[in-house]
Amino acid sequence: MTPRDAPLALLQQQLDAGQFEAAIATADALVAASRRNAAARLGRAQANWNLGRLMDADVDVDECLRLAPSEPQVNLLRAQIDQRIGRIGAAIDRLQRLMAVPGPIAIEAGVLLAEVLHFSHRHDALARLMSSKGAWAADPRAGLAAARVTARTDPAAAIDALRRIAVPASGPVLHRLAGFELVQLLDRAGDFREAFSVASELHAATTPPFDIGGLEQHVQELRTLIARPSSQRTPRADPVEGVAMVVGLPRSGTTLLEQMLDRHPAICGIGEYEGIERMGETLVSMGLWPRSLTMVRPATAAQLQAVYTAHLPRLRRTGCAWTLDKTLSAWMWLPAIACLLPGARCLHIERDPRDCAISMFLSHFNPRWYGWMASLPSIRRVMDAHRSVVPEALSALGIPHESMRYESLVDDPTGHARRCLDLMGLPMDPAVVSPEANPRAVYTLSHEQVRRPINAASIGRWKNYQWAFDSEWR
Repeated sequence: MTPRDAPLALLQQQLDAGQFEAAIATADALVAASRRNAAARLGRAQANWNLGRLMDADVDVDECLRLAPSEPQVNLLRAQIDQRIGRIGAAIDRLQRLMAVPGPIAIEAGVLLAEVLHFSHRHDALARLMSSKGAWAADPRAGLAAARVTARTDPAAAIDALRRIAVPASGPVLHRLAGFELVQLLDRAGDFREAFSVASELHAATTPPFDIGGLEQHVQELRTLIARPSSQRTPRADPVEGVAMVVGLPRSGTTLLEQMLDRHPAICGIGEYEGIERMGETLVSMGLWPRSLTMVRPATAAQLQAVYTAHLPRLRRTGCAWTLDKTLSAWMWLPAIACLLPGARCLHIERDPRDCAISMFLSHFNPRWYGWMASLPSIRRVMDAHRSVVPEALSALGIPHESMRYESLVDDPTGHARRCLDLMGLPMDPAVVSPEANPRAVYTLSHEQVRRPINAASIGRWKNYQWAFDSEWR
């Protein structure tokens, strides 16, 4: 190994070991030495991707493609990012080409293509892919795609197939993914006790410990900031234009609301954008959170605001004046939003906590970030924290907002959509009450529900599991 190769070898070792922050530091040094180092940029993109920093990865992948347009790994990551951003056609085209590349890359491309087709509801294309020949079809992950195809015509057979796949021997990722697919099919089949039991076993086997106490401490810091005199909570940055956010817990109706408003010609839904998390991480790393937030200098505030706004032009559709961000962490950074993104609108949505909780518990979320969903008691603690701070924060901080319940949104979508649009100074458009016609793919657990007309089918779902809720939930 030459001295020149040693940093690249270290970068790969860090990526393989899951040391993604260290990998970014190594890649930063390599890129600083040579901006044309495609391998370093790819490594940094892969690290950011694994940390959930989608847009940072997006920038590096674009540069990698310019430097090495035929590199298979770069093209695979480009397709992964395109899927998450909603560029479904581009992702499919790229993956189909990669499946013709000899070697392991074709297997990864086939597995990812099956996922893209599933989440974008291209069911016929997925069925054709499953019937085609190729090395990827022998990969264990192809069994999950096959079960998804089978579930459309023979749910019982799909349940049997998923039982065989959702075992520890499949590996932790496939075990969890197939397991929660099994849970959803059991729930639809009315096998509620087994669905709950399988979900409980999956959480116990695949969800790492989560520091709920740390989350509750964060919420207490929010309450301390909110309690300060209003004179100490003045905005530290210039107002932002055309920024709106959905504020709510997972499974509370955030995707439905985003898909509705994304149908408006002036609004572009940008999914679960990581800008708020990055802005919060930067505040913490600079030692400004929470005590010094109200003393941020204007220049620093502008820098922090740019952490959030820098990537919005890459996500906004042509002609749209507004971006609508449905990040699930916005509620944890409301004082920072008021301070650094003054003028941003917030759309606060809540749902019956029991419906919300059972939907969380029976669903697959990233266990590292959402480990608190592993039990109903831990979910209740987070809900208590959320409800203890959000309504008060929105009001006390002077954030322009509308609040609604999911059940009311379903009952009167036109009225609630009009209120949201009034908040943004936009006229009503009848398209917003037909989210099922939205061509934009949804990469969330609600991807199937929002492809149907607005309905009340999920309201009261908790009653199928009422034996799991103790008196505290009342």
